[in-house]
Amino acid sequence: MNQKKQLKITFLGTGTSTGVPMIGSRHPVAFSKDTKDKRLRSSILVSWGTRNFVVDCGPDFREQMIRENVIAIEAILFTHEHSDHIAGFDDIRPYSFRQGYVSIYGSERVLHSLKERYAYIFKTENKYPSAPNVEIHTISEEDSLEFRGLSILPVAIMHGDLPILGYRFNNVAYLTDIKSISQVEKEKLLHLDTLIITGLRKEPHATHFNIEEALAFVEQIQPKRTYLTHISELLGFHEEVQKELPENVYLAYDGLSFTVD
Repeated sequence: MNQKKQLKITFLGTGTSTGVPMIGSRHPVAFSKDTKDKRLRSSILVSWGTRNFVVDCGPDFREQMIRENVIAIEAILFTHEHSDHIAGFDDIRPYSFRQGYVSIYGSERVLHSLKERYAYIFKTENKYPSAPNVEIHTISEEDSLEFRGLSILPVAIMHGDLPILGYRFNNVAYLTDIKSISQVEKEKLLHLDTLIITGLRKEPHATHFNIEEALAFVEQIQPKRTYLTHISELLGFHEEVQKELPENVYLAYDGLSFTVD
């Protein structure tokens, strides 16, 4: 990673696909008064200088942008095509109106899914006047990107049987929805300052790291600090779970931000 920028990372959401609390839930966490137990769908904002981009834009995207007062975003990096990671795509319209377009980055499969589900955005003729404009970039784990002076390295991970992408920005890596990773891709995660990774719940899950798997991965990678995200209410109360975690491993929560060189 040659280009160094001081980055600010903001957790826009830290919840699993249903959010926390889940609709109609009777789980004790659903009734928590602690704001850290209220989790929108997982996404982060990456900022440096006056520049911003987001990783994923789920169904809570509009609410997240208003909460953080994000006036401009230049790009969206997509991890995969599940609804909790793309369902806010139409809400980029205000940014497109002001900026002309928003750049989007994703694998060929993910971009194909977006084109199917949001065909009106990608039309080249007789396009609906209020549809947003996008600049499309197809990427894979073999690429190394330069975006407005920032180096971005895609990282191939597996979400169950589905190949998806995580990303490394300078010395920060974001690996949401991970269940497994090859040794080759692990090499991209050496010498991390900060690792952000799924810690869904205590019980095993078919397509996500549970807490035990996440902590075992942290032991392998040895980042200076780790934040767990994509969290289910089944994990338990934020403050109680945090007390059980090792040193330098933290539960992320919505609105949390940090800076790193």
